[in-house]
Amino acid sequence: MRINKYLARSGVASRRHADNLILQGRVKVNGNSIKQLGVQVHDYKDIVEVDGRIVSPEKGTYYIMLNKPPGFLVSTRDPHHKRLVTSLLKGYKGKVFPVGRLDFDSSGLLIFTNDGMLAFRLSHPRYQVNKTYEVKCKGAIEDSKLRLLEKGVMLEDGITAPAKTRLLSKTKESSTVQITIHEGRKRQVRRMFKNVGHPVTCLKRVSFGNLKLGTLAEGKFMQIKKSQLIKLKNLVGLK
Repeated sequence: MRINKYLARSGVASRRHADNLILQGRVKVNGNSIKQLGVQVHDYKDIVEVDGRIVSPEKGTYYIMLNKPPGFLVSTRDPHHKRLVTSLLKGYKGKVFPVGRLDFDSSGLLIFTNDGMLAFRLSHPRYQVNKTYEVKCKGAIEDSKLRLLEKGVMLEDGITAPAKTRLLSKTKESSTVQITIHEGRKRQVRRMFKNVGHPVTCLKRVSFGNLKLGTLAEGKFMQIKKSQLIKLKNLVGLK
């Protein structure tokens, strides 16, 4: 199989991130560093290493969701950070990687899997998978600012796609807004609210596609139910 698929099935990273690892020279096959994305490897004959650690594909596929607390980095390995989201999965039997972004200071629903194709489609803007956040921001936000967020605001990397908003509460000091987007730019929601003059003080993702955080406690994870998984795959055209 292709090396990026091999790495995804090994729970190292999504296929897209696996390509980056290869291009960075962090992957070896049978002791030789590779930088070609199309390299083919065999499950049983070849020895694959990432950063000096031997990896191998899982026999099954795994799907879980975590309620990420603030202060954890969404990454499988980072020498500069000790608090990685993977440390919250202690005791879990499968090798999985996080899907998409959820920045260090944010909390909420984060999907983990070793299904590289599902991870790719959930993260790619082409499939327009909705993600909903509860945002606490500074100041009493006006309806006109919510309409700006819904229409799209100009950021340094281009105008945002239309969003859906709902005002949950408001005081003179702060507002709580529910916002749904389908893009996944870096710190996008925070930048959108800053653009309209209401910096974010707390951000929590409460749903991803058809998955909802519900009563899952912060720092805890659970297996995604089969019925939920079927709907999630249908959203991105997978069976």
